[in-house]
Amino acid sequence: MQVFYTNNISGDIAVFNEEESLHGVKVLRLCKGSRLTFTDGKGNMYQGEVITDNSRKMEARIISSESKYGLRDYYLHMAVSPLKNRDRYEWFVEKAVEMGIDELTPLICDHTEKQTIREERINRIMISAMKQSVKAYLPRLNKSVRFSQFVNDTSEGLKLIAHCNSSYNRVPVTAALQPAKMMTIVIGPEGDFSEAEIELAVENGFRAVSLGESRLRTETAGLVACCSAYLANI
Repeated sequence: MQVFYTNNISGDIAVFNEEESLHGVKVLRLCKGSRLTFTDGKGNMYQGEVITDNSRKMEARIISSESKYGLRDYYLHMAVSPLKNRDRYEWFVEKAVEMGIDELTPLICDHTEKQTIREERINRIMISAMKQSVKAYLPRLNKSVRFSQFVNDTSEGLKLIAHCNSSYNRVPVTAALQPAKMMTIVIGPEGDFSEAEIELAVENGFRAVSLGESRLRTETAGLVACCSAYLANI
């Protein structure tokens, strides 16, 4: 199924940006009267009919809609340190959205080398992955935040910190995860979390978990966590 995206909907008319319009009209050869499927990223999936086949501003009339399309029973907030290699972080974002996340916070830790992300590009990747996986919810991308502020401000739901320091007591992530309405999982940078960060997280109610015996790259660890949460709630 080819899914389009627009957040520009007024009444029963949807207007698509230039990128979506160009793809629809020039690549897929949509024209007046063509049917299409699209989402607003807020849980609504629409069926529509093209009424304006302009490659810079395609418009469609809504024929039908389904709310809460593909709504999951849980809310997953991933807080993951940016990486020195931006491509790897963007790969994680793409696969995490396909797997199913609701919120992403770039986490600035003691060992984080690259403290910025390309927000516009990350948002575009999220939109593309949402459409590719036929989802109707666009995850929320937060501003980067310091680790200490994040753990102090996070109070709701199940809170997990995945790290590799065997000096601390950890439980397998599969044992810690449980069906829960709200889950937050934090993943550190290359070099892992510092001991001070681990202790601060535990003091603030985060449970320390292991993702297995292998030492995983940050982006792999993030995806393992997403997959574990998904499997714990099906």
